[in-house]
Order: sequence, then C-alpha cells, then structure tokens
Amino acid sequence: MSEPEVTVMSEKGQIVIPKDMREGLKLGPKTKLLIYAHGDTLILRKLVVPDIESEMKALWREIDQKIGRKRRLTQKEIDEEIHAYRRES
Repeated sequence: MSEPEVTVMSEKGQIVIPKDMREGLKLGPKTKLLIYAHGDTLILRKLVVPDIESEMKALWREIDQKIGRKRRLTQKEIDEEIHAYRRES
C-alpha cells in the first residue's frame, strides 16, 4: 500500500491520480474505474472488463473441435454450446 497523497478537484469535478499510483495499478487513459461513496469517503476501484472477443474465439474453437467442421451448426446447437460454456465459467 502506498502512502496517502493530496489531490485537488478541478471545477469540472476531475481529480488527478498521482503518477506512482497510476503506474503501480497499471492505470492508463480510458481505464474504467468504479467509484463508491460511503459517508465522507470515496473509494476508487479498477474495473476489469472481460475480453468478450477472446472468449468468443475460444468458444468457436471449442465448437469447431467438437463438430470437426463437417457441417454447419444449427441455431439450437449454437444456443446449447453457449449455455454449456456459460455454466462452465
């Protein structure tokens, strides 16, 4: 845990996260943060968004292996695979 630092809020409501904290948490431009308010305390937390594209590619590879690309999948088979994958995750 790093030492506390003082930051100032701008007229637009923006605050600066000190550089050492940004680097330590690997925060860059466009990083999504959750903010909680509790009494007079604000808590920021890095939001980890799953990489949907990678998950879908992995799902399609698994489906391709199961059917061996012998034929086109039906909508029912696609839905069943999606539901099975979600149950495993």
